[in-house]
Order: sequence, then C-alpha cells, then structure tokens
Amino acid sequence: MIKPASFPTVADCKLHELPKINDPRGNLTFIENDVQIPFAIRRVFYLYDVPTAESRGAHAHHTLHQFLICLSGSFDVEVDDGRSRSRIHLNRPWRGLHVPPLIWAAEVNFDPGTVALVLASDSYNEADYIRDYEVYLSLMKDSGSKQV
Repeated sequence: MIKPASFPTVADCKLHELPKINDPRGNLTFIENDVQIPFAIRRVFYLYDVPTAESRGAHAHHTLHQFLICLSGSFDVEVDDGRSRSRIHLNRPWRGLHVPPLIWAAEVNFDPGTVALVLASDSYNEADYIRDYEVYLSLMKDSGSKQV
C-alpha cells in the first residue's frame, strides 16, 4: 500500500505523447517497455464493443499503474483523487494517459467501434482493486485529504 504522504492526485494523471512515425503507407507508433511510459509493462488488455451508454473501470488500485490508449474511436476517462476530479478525452493512438495507483478512474462516453488498449504494471490481482467508491473515499479521507 502507498503511504498517505505520497498519495497521487488528479494532477499526476498525465497525458504522454508516444512516438509517431509518419509514412505515406500508414503511420506507426511504438512502445518500448519502461521507456515511453513510467513503469514496466506486466499485463496488456483491450476493451472493444463497449455500448455507447456503458462505462468501464470505476475503481482504483492500491499499487497498480495503468496507461490507457485509444487505438480507434474515442472515450473519456474520469479521474478522481477524493479531493478533485477531471475528465480527459482520448482519441489519438499516439497519446496515452497514465493513471497512477489510488486514483479512481472510469472510462465513459465510448464512440461506436472504439478500441481501448490498457497497459498495466502488474498481473491481475483482485486484492489490488478498490471497487466500492465509499470505501475509496474513506481510505482517502484517512489519508488526511478533503473529499470532493
């Protein structure tokens, strides 16, 4: 578990530009482990066929970092640190959002046909998830922060 003094904030959710190689035959973007993103990749998964009115995520992690990339279409990521909130729009395959641990994140407003890639700092571990928002707020309140 992260020590309360080092809890991330919404401001720590940063957009990163990935390398983009322009070519008349088609563009190319690459990601090298622990180079373009601020952690080593241990797990990769992707979301697709998400109905427009549905959302994904809506949880936080104790220790896991995530990096979200919209490969096709667009969606919004709502991030919340228990004190403030922000919404980040993803719609370019060469731009990704780093979501550090202890940030509540939800993916919403999916365009039809959207494909979202998620790079994670560790393998799946259910114990790392905080799925109840009230529990999350209580954890953040215990850290001495003021809730939103």
